[in-house]
This record gives sequence, structure tokens and C-alpha cells, in this order.
Amino acid sequence: MSRQTVVVAGHGMVGHRFVQSLRNHDSGGDWDVVVIGEEADPAYDRVALSSYVGSWQRDSLALDGNTYAGDEAVTSHLGELVTAIDRSGKRVTTDSGRVVDYDALVLATGSYAFVPPVDGHDHERCFVYRTLDDLDGIRATAEAAGPGAVGVVVGGGLLGLEAANALKLLGMTPHVVEFAPRLMPMQVDEGGGAVLKGLITDLGLHVHTGVGTSSIADHPELPGALRVTLSDDSTIDAALVVFSAGVRPRDQLAREAGIEVAERGGVLTDTSCRTSDPDVYAIGEVAAVDGRCYGLVAPGYTTAEVVADHLLGGDSRFPGADLSTKLKLLGVDVASFGDAMGTTENALEIVYHDPVAGRYAKLVLSDDAKTLLGGILVGDASAYAMLKPMVGREIPGDPSALIVPSSSGPALGVDALPDDAEICSCNGVSKGTICSAIADGACDLAAIKGCTSAGTTCGGCLPSVKSLLAASGVELSKALCEHFSQSRAELFEIVSVTGIRTFSALITRFGTGLGCDICKPTVASILASTSSDHILDGEQAALQDTNDHFLANMQKNGSYSVVPRMPGGEVTPEQLIVIGEIARDYGLYTKITGGQRIDLFGARVDQLPEIWRRLVDAGMESGQAYGKSLRTVKSCVGSTWCRYGVQDSVGMAVFLEKRYRGLRSPHKIKFGVSGCARECAEARGKDVGVIATEHGWNLYVAGNGGQSPKHAVLLAGGVDDQTLVAYIDRYLMFYIRTADRLQRTAPWLESLEGGLEHLKAVVCDDSLGLAAELEEAMERHVAGYRDEWAAVLDDEEKLSRFVSFVNAPEVADPTIRFADYERRVPVLLDMPPMPPAPAEQDSPASV
Repeated sequence: MSRQTVVVAGHGMVGHRFVQSLRNHDSGGDWDVVVIGEEADPAYDRVALSSYVGSWQRDSLALDGNTYAGDEAVTSHLGELVTAIDRSGKRVTTDSGRVVDYDALVLATGSYAFVPPVDGHDHERCFVYRTLDDLDGIRATAEAAGPGAVGVVVGGGLLGLEAANALKLLGMTPHVVEFAPRLMPMQVDEGGGAVLKGLITDLGLHVHTGVGTSSIADHPELPGALRVTLSDDSTIDAALVVFSAGVRPRDQLAREAGIEVAERGGVLTDTSCRTSDPDVYAIGEVAAVDGRCYGLVAPGYTTAEVVADHLLGGDSRFPGADLSTKLKLLGVDVASFGDAMGTTENALEIVYHDPVAGRYAKLVLSDDAKTLLGGILVGDASAYAMLKPMVGREIPGDPSALIVPSSSGPALGVDALPDDAEICSCNGVSKGTICSAIADGACDLAAIKGCTSAGTTCGGCLPSVKSLLAASGVELSKALCEHFSQSRAELFEIVSVTGIRTFSALITRFGTGLGCDICKPTVASILASTSSDHILDGEQAALQDTNDHFLANMQKNGSYSVVPRMPGGEVTPEQLIVIGEIARDYGLYTKITGGQRIDLFGARVDQLPEIWRRLVDAGMESGQAYGKSLRTVKSCVGSTWCRYGVQDSVGMAVFLEKRYRGLRSPHKIKFGVSGCARECAEARGKDVGVIATEHGWNLYVAGNGGQSPKHAVLLAGGVDDQTLVAYIDRYLMFYIRTADRLQRTAPWLESLEGGLEHLKAVVCDDSLGLAAELEEAMERHVAGYRDEWAAVLDDEEKLSRFVSFVNAPEVADPTIRFADYERRVPVLLDMPPMPPAPAEQDSPASV
């Protein structure tokens, strides 16, 4: 069978999901894909559009694999709009004049923002809230108006409150105008709407419900301002207006091609998502499956996978959609699921309403009060993960116990659900699938995500996944090892509270036995993180592994490395000369690393103090390459030299490296500081990434390279120097306090209850009241820092450890040598042999 071509009109989230699904399952290589997207940006996370505010980094929303790099079967044409379909000729034409033939056409054109036809709706200071370009326009107008300026949002639904949140983040004073008598009228009832309005009003928003927008015009007295007149004749003076009053399917392309559309709009399809033209499919918001459009991403993904399956010979059908929603708007939890409004005949309702605590919960039950039909949660949506999968099922217990607070805790858990209950609605993963994965050995969140995809989209199901892990029969021990029943985080708190400063005292009081190679280095790290004592002082020295014991990394031939610190990559000519002389005098292999410093390899233990004395005399410090601590802060040249730089990235990198040098942590930490959005320091691949903008610094956290690389995620945007440092202090100390042994920041954030939102709350909003304590802990570290090698050189007892042979401490044994091997070079490479590299030998050295 010859290869066929499928054209995808639209490159949003659903269009991208279709391409990924088709390519992942097209094992026979039957299809070539041509993607045509109207926006210049490849597919991005439109659901998280509000997170663009503050970062203003377009790639922060980019979906994985959206450029299809290296996939020769996929061609992308971005910044082009499909304007016509020639059904008889089976080709499409774009606004650039490009003509593309197809064997199958997939319409993924999505929807457009509905703008009510009020007078003045087309004013230049009126916007919609739909794309990155829309937000750029809103931002420019808001900044011109200045802090505190009023912004009006027309529409109080999901998108309207998202838009209001964006205006608040821009420093504006938002007014929300909703024609219905309550906010979010499609998701919450009157009681829930009242609680939601109260919570949002307390956050500084002005809410106008039960009124419409009559007109928008230039203010008669204030140049550059608007006067918005409402249907009750009241007025709001504003700098801008954002329309977010719903969306409509973009079905014009299909209409003009004669493809049948639904009565209420949208391209009409059957449950295979095929249109009235058998060679044309529709997916996502533009598809009216059996006459109904769905505006959520989860059913959109399902339509994408159905069409991909059909093109590969399958017979999948759209099974219907779960319209449940759970989100945090302006910091307020809101959720609705199933028959939230109680439209089922003879339905019963259980309502819990606490206006003081700002909490509302409602369950809709069958007439016999046994089956859960739906519900609403406002203010506290923690029960959502358990309740949603129970919709349509008999409740095994008292239904009121599901929402009414109880000192004894919830009566029911996710483990009570049947195996076919859907836990992850975004990816259609059932409880049975997750339990099967656990039975097959997937015994942590990362493993379950990898083999089932549960929790990889919105993450709302992760609490349920954790509950299934706990209830699966797998022993989820928090014990550090057989000698300590406590976790690393608990031991950290014990050390902090009790003031214990030795391993022997800790294990005597809180552990058993003599300790092992797991608990000893872990406790050593905790002791180092909670004081400025030298790691080779007293009993601590015996706890260290080989690298920390000799303050150097052991190489594969038994020699050691020497790595001086170069803050931000800076080094003086004099220091370079000293490094070169040392390498020459001791016959060391030198390597410039990706972390912008020079490593020296091949030193014997007894040579380390001699080498470091020369480096310390040259003004250099230990680079901590041997420790679970801050390694490097990589930087570009920033505004000092680069014509694109907008901030002094080098100065900031030097400051950060000197501030956090020597900080012991559960795992190594790396920083990057870029002077502009071009990101030459690769900051978003680091545990802490700092990127300069014209409005301040954007702070990214929890990225790392290695075997499972992770992009860092935005924690705060547009912050000044002082705020940046405060946030990093809090973030690092919170990580050090709560992470598991040898857990890097990326998996730590994935396992953190509440994820990024919780981390933002702790670090930026001080939700736990720990900010001052975390900052004080960091200040103690900064004040107590002393270079570890300088301290060794001043202490004869510590120096006595650095001998190659305990029975011949004064001299190196002349009968023993470290053998060097040349790096083997493939014979196909036409190049001279490389010089010896002790740190990268292919064979073990003999002694």
C-alpha cells in the first residue's frame, strides 16, 4: 500500500494530539502528515494560557514534541490559515496561496471567542482572551494605563474568571460583568455561586452579576479611557475591556465547502468523527459529535485518538464525554461533576454550606439516596478526586460523610471504587489499569505515569493515584533504611528541633543498630545542611563517602579530580595561569566542562593538599564537585557584552553562586542565569533557572538533565533582585527540608502534594508561614560558610587524612604507579590519537 497524506487544518492542543497519536501507532508508515496552523507558534497549552502572564515566555507553554523535529513524516506550515477546501480535487488552499493535496483531511480549527454585538465592541482597547497574541495586546494596554487601572471582563464563566485573574496579575483592578445571576452559571448553582462571589470579592475583584453590557465608548473626560455602560445604566470607567463570554466553533471553512454542520453550529460528525464527506474528519471544539460540541480538552483528545485509530484501520467510537471540571481560579478551588444541577427526575440533594470558612459542597443523589449523580465543590475541592469516579455508582456508606467534615476523616476512599471507574479522565485511565500497573511493579508516581499516562495532563488525579498505591498492598515504607524508621524529611526535623549534632546520638535516640552506607551519608548531609560545621570535623568525617572524605571525586583509575570554583564562569588570567602550571607540574588532564569551569584529573590523594594550597593562594575555592550541594551557576555574558542582553546575568550568576556555595542538599543542585529570552545559559534545564526580561527576572525551578531530563517550570515572573533571592532562599530550604534521600528537584516537585501550585503558595504566598524561617536558615548558611579546602589546609589533623598509603604516609611508594591509558578512537575517524584522559578511561587501571 502506497503512503497516503493526511492534512491537519489547525495546530492547537487537539490537532497536536492527533498527530502524536497517529505517528505513535503508524507502525507500517502508511501516512505522511501535513500540519497547517494559523498561529505562528506551534501547539501550546491553551488551558494554561494565564500562566503566560508574568513569564511572557512563549515556549513555557509549548507542548512536548510540537515541532516534530526529526520526524520526516510530518511537515508543518505555521502562520498560515486554510481558506478553502476543494472536496472533489481533495486539496486545500491557504491564505498564502499554498495548495496541499490530501487523502484524508482532519479539521482541528477549534473555536473563536464570542463577542456580543454591543456598541463599541470593536474599539481598539477591546480584546478577546484566546491566544498568546491576545495577551500581548492586553499587556501592552495595561502597562500603558499604569498600576491599579480598571479592566472590565465581560463574562463570569470559566474563561471570564481566567481573564480577570490575568488582569489582576498585570496589576489592574478587574471588574467582572456576568449577565446570569451568579458566576460560573454552567458549573455551579446559586449557593455555590454565592460562596464563589464572596471568595473572589475578598481577593479584590469587583463582581457585577445579573447585568449585561450595553455600550463601550471613549470616556468623555479622560483621554485614553473607556466608559462601559451596563444594562442597569450604571457605568464603569476602564482602561480596557476583555470579552470572555464563551466560544463558538470555527466551522466556516466546512460550511463554505458544503460539509454539513450541526443545528447549533459545529461540523456535524458521527461517533467516528467522520463528517458528511467520508474523507473529512473533525476533532476538538469544532466537531459536533452527533450534533453536540464539547469545549473541554479531554473529549477533544478522545476525538483525536478516535480519528487516528480510524485512519490506521481501527473502528474506535467516541464514547461520550465527561464534562466534569476542577480548577483553581484566583486561588479558589471550584469543581463540578456529573449532574451538578440536579436535573435528573426526583433527584435528592445534600448540601454543606459554611459561609464563614468559605466552603460549599453539594451532592446530587438518586431518589433512593444510594447512587451518586453529581456534585459541586467550592472553596475546598479536595474530595473531587474521590467523588468524580463514583458518579453513576452506588455509594458504599453514608453519602453525607463524603462532604461533611469529620474528625475521624473521610469514610470512603478511592480504593472502594470498582475497577472500571475512570481515575484519569484526561487520558481515560481506569482504576483497574492503574492497579494492574502497580501489580506489575509500577510502585511510585513516576512509574505509573510512564506506563499508564495517568496524571500526565492536568495532574488532578494524582491524589487518587497515591491512594491506590497506598491501598494496593505494596509496602510504601517511609523508612530511610533498616536503622531508621523515619523518612529523611522527618530526620531533618528531628535534628533541627533537638539540636543533635552527631550520628551516634541520633541513632541511639531515634534509630537502631550501627548504621549503614544509606543512613550515614544521609545524616551527614542533614548535619551539614543544618550547621556550618566542617564535614571532616570529629565524628562526621567517618560518615562521609569516599568523595566527601577526600573532598574530591575518585576517578576510575583510583586517582582524584580537582575542581576549583569559577562563580558564574568568571576566572582571572592569573588564576588561569596557576591552573595551567598545576596541570603541567602534576601531569593532570584538563577539561573545560559544560558548567563553565576547568576540571583537573589524575591527582593522587597525597597531592591534593599541595595542589589546593596553590589554588587557594591564587584566590580560588573548592567547586564542591564531590558533594551533594550547589555545583555551578552557568551564565551567558548578558547585558555586559551581548547586544541582546537586558539584565546583568553574569553579575547575578556570580552573586547566586557565592550566596549558595557549599549548601548541602539531598542531591546536587545546578543553576543557570540567562540575560534574555534567547536562553544561552540553558537555565530551563536547571534546578534553578533565572531568565532576564525587561520587567525583571523570571524564576524557573525543578529542571534537570540526566537520564530523565525535565524542563524547569515557572515559579514567579518579573520579580526584582531582592524578591528573586528571597524566593530562591525559600525554595532551596523547603526542598532541603522535605525531599527524600538522593531526590533531585524535578522528581521532588512531581511527588510534592499539590505540585507546582502548592510550591508557589509556600514560596511566593507564604501559605505555611515558613518564609521567615526558611530565609533565616539560608542566612545562617551564608554567614557560616567557609571554603572546605581552605579549612583543611589550616588544620593539621584534617591534613593527616590525605595520604595514599597509611603505612607510608611521608612518601609515595616508588614501586606502585597509576597506569594511564590512551582513549581508544574509532579507526573510521581520520584524526590523530587523543591525549591520555585518566577520568575517561576505557579500561580499569591497575595499581
